[in-house]
Amino acid sequence: MSYGSIVISSGHGLKVRGASSDICDEVDEARKVTDALAAALRGRGVAVSTFHDNVSTTQDENLRRITDFHNSCDRELDISVHFNAFERKQGPMGTEVLYYSDEGLAAELSAAIADVGLIDRGAKQRTDLYVLANTEEKAVLLEICFCDSDTDVEIYRDRFDDIINNLAFILSGVDGDEERPDRPQRPERPDQPDTVLFYVSGKCSHFGGPGDTTGVSQDEGLAFHYEVNQDNQHLFLPINAGTGLARQLNPYVNYVACRWDYSVTSKDMLATSGDRAMVRSIDTNISLLAFPADWGPNENTGRVADLSPGLMEGLGISTDDEVEVIYPWRE
Repeated sequence: MSYGSIVISSGHGLKVRGASSDICDEVDEARKVTDALAAALRGRGVAVSTFHDNVSTTQDENLRRITDFHNSCDRELDISVHFNAFERKQGPMGTEVLYYSDEGLAAELSAAIADVGLIDRGAKQRTDLYVLANTEEKAVLLEICFCDSDTDVEIYRDRFDDIINNLAFILSGVDGDEERPDRPQRPERPDQPDTVLFYVSGKCSHFGGPGDTTGVSQDEGLAFHYEVNQDNQHLFLPINAGTGLARQLNPYVNYVACRWDYSVTSKDMLATSGDRAMVRSIDTNISLLAFPADWGPNENTGRVADLSPGLMEGLGISTDDEVEVIYPWRE
């Protein structure tokens, strides 16, 4: 089996820590695995988005934020990376993969991790875990090893690259020594006048969120979102920081601003229809879905779109890289 698009998130968060011992910290190591696996898969031609939660302060918020990111992306598979824990011991404990519906995939991934010398505890069905139960695509949760087992951690550190390559091979079907598939050619403007109402391509930048202290003023609002309500609350941070809506945007949610033609895509449509735009990086060929959030950028910037920081990271791009935006995206 192989997947063309995957979202990988590290378990827990910067402020909501997971399991740890004096030899291994779950949050730190899960982030290393997430980033390394994403890089290995991209090198094999798979479109990958990653997410690390640096914002949440409670477990409930953390679980919702991770799940919301997965569901905001266009992908075929969701992966959550964790490390297990039981009690501090020298002996081996092993690896396992939790699943909601696909036992076969979970078993393959568990065997791939165990191949480096870890005990294979196999696939275990869990329908009670929030991320597995609430992601809209197929999902698995990797328990790489026990972070409180001396033997497990030693094997994990010594064979880290092999674990990553084994997982990447199962997920992509491409061996690390094989040549990366050619990047698809840049598509022409889609000929779908009955469904595509807006199309643009060109350079982009990022905007919004509490960290955007130069791009937007402290009290700056948004073009077609006038207050936080039940239709748009997914776009915003849960706490009102006493600023305008632009700085209240959640930078980890995928959103986009373009110079929309309101005579074609009305403000009401952009704000309340629930339709999302497909945003594709010309360089990385990664495509992600994003909510319309604002009008812009100014033509004088030479850019055609402003993206959320999280969307920029998911696409693997930086300021002035090229993207194309298609709205609305309906498969």
